[in-house]
Amino acid sequence: MPVTLLRSTAVVGMMTLLSRLLGFARDVVFAQQFGAGAFTDAFFVAFKIPNFLRRLFAEGAFSQAFVPVLSQYRTQYEVAAVRLLIASTSGTLGMILLLLTCLSVLGAEWLIYLFAPGFHLETEKMALATEMLRITFPYLFFISLTALAGAVLNSYGRFAVPALTPVWLNLVMIGAALGFTSQFHPPIMALAWGVFIAGVVQLLFQLPWLWRLGLLSWPRWGWRHEGVRKILRLMLPAIFGSSVAQINLLFDTIIASFLVSGSVSWLYYADRLVEFPLGMFGIALATVILPSLSQRHAAADPAAFSHTLDWGMRWVMLVGLPAMVGLMVLATPILATLFQYGAFAANDVTMASMSLIAYALGLPGFMMVKVLAPGFYARQNTRTPVRFGVIAMVANMGMNLFFVIPLIYIGFSAPHAGLALATSLSASLNEWLLLRRLRAEGVFQLRSGWWPFLLRLLLANVAMAAVLLWLSGDMTWWFDGTLLQRGGMLAGLLVGAAVTYLAVLWLLRMPLRLLISADQAG
Repeated sequence: MPVTLLRSTAVVGMMTLLSRLLGFARDVVFAQQFGAGAFTDAFFVAFKIPNFLRRLFAEGAFSQAFVPVLSQYRTQYEVAAVRLLIASTSGTLGMILLLLTCLSVLGAEWLIYLFAPGFHLETEKMALATEMLRITFPYLFFISLTALAGAVLNSYGRFAVPALTPVWLNLVMIGAALGFTSQFHPPIMALAWGVFIAGVVQLLFQLPWLWRLGLLSWPRWGWRHEGVRKILRLMLPAIFGSSVAQINLLFDTIIASFLVSGSVSWLYYADRLVEFPLGMFGIALATVILPSLSQRHAAADPAAFSHTLDWGMRWVMLVGLPAMVGLMVLATPILATLFQYGAFAANDVTMASMSLIAYALGLPGFMMVKVLAPGFYARQNTRTPVRFGVIAMVANMGMNLFFVIPLIYIGFSAPHAGLALATSLSASLNEWLLLRRLRAEGVFQLRSGWWPFLLRLLLANVAMAAVLLWLSGDMTWWFDGTLLQRGGMLAGLLVGAAVTYLAVLWLLRMPLRLLISADQAG
């Protein structure tokens, strides 16, 4: 079973890698075309609001509630009942989303006040963000139905198509930035329409695959359907528990809206880099582990349930720790290589690098939450993660004030980095609370071999960090190098880091049985 999980994770990871690479290309185009300022701050907020709700409702709470119920119906009922569940769920979700979209388009200005209250101090930025939000918000409707279709495909083992779907967002957005800016005033309005069109394209892309499974049917209102009501009961408390990281990032945006123009953009570019390993592996692992845990729970196999969680945690540490170290040490080289062209200046690199270092510190925590939270949702327990989510959110709000206000008071040039640090620490707190409760409930027990495993990882990461610090040289060089020089040097550093890390693990005889098959671990 873990070998199958590893193969599925690799498939999702490769598809996600393609999407993330195109996402980087998209962000490079954004940085070159628009830089970091009031207009980009307005767009990123207008895009962040529906995107935040997508992760909160669609990929977060909805998927966590829908997949276990769908797995139960697949196990206990005929295909016709499964098809009815999907049709009733899509119709009910679609109607709720349509109503929410209409209300949000009408009240767009109030949403900007809510999510970026500092914008009211700049009339032009406020007006632009409101206008763009009216265009971007319907994206939530289309992408949530896309997430429903993807959850069905994932439950049936069709992981590649949902993982590939975000590619269309990046392609459409790149096309809008490069081909249609001259037709809008201001030009950045083209990106708002790109978001809208991308939502439609992504939904249409997945429908043929549902049809092939024989599960595509016309949506119907199913408020009274037993399965739909169960999904809604599980979903409502899961809204907080599954998306704490996103809510924390939104708090960052609220406070950043009061800071100097560019702060929202600097946080955005740093977050995008952290999202690369998080999406490529952390979210990919969570995508395949939830259906597996749901099946283990439905089959009343607690040993396999615990082993699957243990296996996921080992992989998080194996991948998450070197990703964290690499992003922290190479923050300036990566940002300069990818974004310092056109309107994106050296100062933008410096400011964004401080955010990246702080965000990277919490990367293992972000990843671990993606693995541990399904340990509750697979058992249809949504209440416990809610309590931990609320605790983490309150802690994040307190740390935001604790870090940012003193930094402003002493005149620190990058107080926005305090927002990123607070988000990272709150994610680590959430991770610790989830792990402690899983162990206390007896649902999860660490298998043998963890201390030698962690010691090997520590030594390998220290060696890798030393090599990167030695080879990366003076950071000021990265501001003046050409694209070819920077790209070549960065590629060499990444290869050197990977070789060092893997070589140390090999010399320390890292046991592959701990990573390939949890059934044989220990």
